[in-house]
Amino acid sequence: MTKVAIDEPDFMIGPCEEMLFVGSCFADNIGRRFKEEKFRATVNPYGVMYNPASILHTVERCAAAPRVALFTLGTNHVYILNETGEIVDNCAKRPQRLFTERELTIDECADYLGRAVDVLVGRRSDVKVVVTVSPIRYAKYGYHGSQLSKAMLLIAADKLVKERPGTVSYFPAYEIVNDELRDYRFYSPDMLHPSTQAVEYIWEVFSEAYFSPEAKRFIEEWRPLKEALGHKPFHPESAEYKEFMNKTMLKVKALSEKYPNFAF
Repeated sequence: MTKVAIDEPDFMIGPCEEMLFVGSCFADNIGRRFKEEKFRATVNPYGVMYNPASILHTVERCAAAPRVALFTLGTNHVYILNETGEIVDNCAKRPQRLFTERELTIDECADYLGRAVDVLVGRRSDVKVVVTVSPIRYAKYGYHGSQLSKAMLLIAADKLVKERPGTVSYFPAYEIVNDELRDYRFYSPDMLHPSTQAVEYIWEVFSEAYFSPEAKRFIEEWRPLKEALGHKPFHPESAEYKEFMNKTMLKVKALSEKYPNFAF
């Protein structure tokens, strides 16, 4: 296995941290995992956003002021509504003839992302933004075209990190899937999207790099309670199960007292 080096971040994510995830469906997958672990995560509140311009639009529209945000870049391709000349986030199944597709330049990608960062900084000055490139390939561009699109995003992400040191960092999800997980068993049946196993692997790598000791301790304490609450009993009306759930809820209450940001 070729291990991808992870740059040591200059901040740590605490337990139940307030977070914002915006981007491709990969952001949905990772954000869902954070929500399972009781982080106060807002995930793509206006749907999946594939390109930097649409990521900016979501940040501008939502009122979130997170301590940590994660942008997942999917493509530099955008669709422009011919009638208005505006980039749309969703074509809403309208006819293709109403739109013009074009590719954002590296500078345009970096500019849209930089403006999104500035909006978040304006809401909360200590915000930390993690930018990553989705490993999902776009077959409709052709695989060479998909790689060119990813290359533009990678350069734009690097430009953003260099322009905003201390606020923006880069997490190599794209590289992890393509270099560490070079096997089709880590892909869904369409052979394009990462499998659940791959998402879990990336989650583990991310948590090891970014989570504070307290966050890791919380997750270990939450895990048995999460499993207990997810248990589907054969006899839910039995006295034994009711006693089991009462004990479990007492443990949940104790955990919420120990970690004030934990909301059940």
